[in-house]
Amino acid sequence: MSVWHGWSIRTRLTVVSGVVMALLCTIASVFILMAVRGSATDYRQQQLVADAVRVVQELRRKGPPTSIPDPGEAAIQLYNPVGTLVAATADVKGGPPLGDFGTPDIDTYAIRHVCDMPSFPGECRMVLAFPIDLANGVWWLYAANPEVPWYVSGPLLGSLAGGSLLLVLLTALGAYRTVGTTLAPVDAITDKLAKITSSDLSQRVPVPHFHDELRRLAVTANQTLDRAESAVDRQRRFASDASHDLRSPLTAMRAEVEEAMLHPDETDWQETGKALLESLDRLQNLVTDLLQIARLDAGAPGRNDPVDLSELVTGELDRRTRKVTVNRRLTPGVVIRGDRLRLARLLTNLLDNAERHAEHEVTLVVERQGNTAVMEVVDDGGGVPPEQREVVFQRFARLDAARNRDAGGTGLGLPIARQIAETHGGSLTLEDSPKGARFVLRIPLPG
Repeated sequence: MSVWHGWSIRTRLTVVSGVVMALLCTIASVFILMAVRGSATDYRQQQLVADAVRVVQELRRKGPPTSIPDPGEAAIQLYNPVGTLVAATADVKGGPPLGDFGTPDIDTYAIRHVCDMPSFPGECRMVLAFPIDLANGVWWLYAANPEVPWYVSGPLLGSLAGGSLLLVLLTALGAYRTVGTTLAPVDAITDKLAKITSSDLSQRVPVPHFHDELRRLAVTANQTLDRAESAVDRQRRFASDASHDLRSPLTAMRAEVEEAMLHPDETDWQETGKALLESLDRLQNLVTDLLQIARLDAGAPGRNDPVDLSELVTGELDRRTRKVTVNRRLTPGVVIRGDRLRLARLLTNLLDNAERHAEHEVTLVVERQGNTAVMEVVDDGGGVPPEQREVVFQRFARLDAARNRDAGGTGLGLPIARQIAETHGGSLTLEDSPKGARFVLRIPLPG
């Protein structure tokens, strides 16, 4: 079994096809031998009867013969009515009667298959007992022919064996070549995949010409490589941006500490502590966002509880310290299913972004539109140009206006909010507004 497992698919299929063809040839040969042997046996029986009839005709025309000329393979004996041997072939002239298997019916001849007769020890023969009704009584003619062997004849057996061997070899060769041709694209795909490394995901496997399973395999492999390359590129950009954003607060903290250590007597340690705390807050916020991004990317499942959006918004607004005026237009009873904590994080990120850019007020709307729950967060700030509306959802992407207003942002709030919306089967988009930015969340209502 271990040897079989070590064989290639081509070898295994070749062996299997050869074995199957050998079995089919064996079965066909057996049926052919049985059919030919049956025909040969019938022919020998007919020949035996014909030889007997020839002797009977000679007996009726010329009288009792003294010898039996040219009997071929048959051994013949002729007995008169009193049981005396009158004539016989040389091989049974002095032996007992060939038809010594009981008294046959005198109205017809009888053929028996007899083995180990005294005249032919160790052999099996077909024996004919033929009654001849003459004027002086019933004469008996006995004739025996050799049985047809199971293989009928050596040339026939050799032909069948040779033909079967040739068919098995041709089948095995054809299977080997066919499987090799069929698996050639697989070998090409395997060779190409072996050359692809994590540092170079730009290569793609060759796509076969025929529209079959192998073509679908190659197309699927290339699509997987596309996704892997995109994921690796995103991870590289993410790692680069994350390291840059992590380095900024650390650099600021180091500069503060080094400055204070150079002039310890002149340093206002309380102001230095406040500056360090601000950098620590930014670092903590960034780490928190990075952990949230990692959980979402890993596909960590969230809860699936009923959540009333209006109640969620009310609770979050009541506990927040307001920086601007927040207007509420909340429709009660808009219930979706999802993870309350993640939805609260989505809302918090949108509110933080809106308050950061608002001039005087933020408007928050919850309503039902058909089978969809809709939540809008609108600020009265400068807004986002249409060509940059998708840019704000990219990780670490911060527009110049955002950097000028709040240098401590992480650039991950809006990407996290969109990813949370998508994990709930919904969408988060930045849409047209008379003034400012209008973020619209849409989540299907449970059926």
